[in-house]
Amino acid sequence: MLSHVMVGSSDLVQAREFYDPLLDCLGLYRHEDDDTDHRWLCYAAPQEKTLFLVCHPFDQRDATAGNGTMIAFRAHSHEIVDQFYAIGIALGATDEGAPALRSQYHDYFYGAYLRDPDGNKLCCVCHDPLEGNENGEP
Repeated sequence: MLSHVMVGSSDLVQAREFYDPLLDCLGLYRHEDDDTDHRWLCYAAPQEKTLFLVCHPFDQRDATAGNGTMIAFRAHSHEIVDQFYAIGIALGATDEGAPALRSQYHDYFYGAYLRDPDGNKLCCVCHDPLEGNENGEP
């Protein structure tokens, strides 16, 4: 459905130090490319075509986070959501909601929310029941 999602950063060195370990826990890796101007970072999962990009804004203005804008990454387990959150906080992210079951969205929505060093809002979510609890109980 999506080709890519992009967020802005005013400091790509800081963004790389933040996103490399954060996205590694989701199985996403940074593509090495020949962008000699180092204007963006590009992340993807193996065999996936959808990209997550972090870049300096093309208009050369400071990067700003959008009000109401959020990027949500899908995790395959509750433990990965917990890791994503812990890694993000350790790397200087701002807490926007610790890992928890949020049944207001659906019975198995287990998610965590952060803001990266540039203020971009990120979510990590698992939509599956807790492992070993497939009997319909949240």
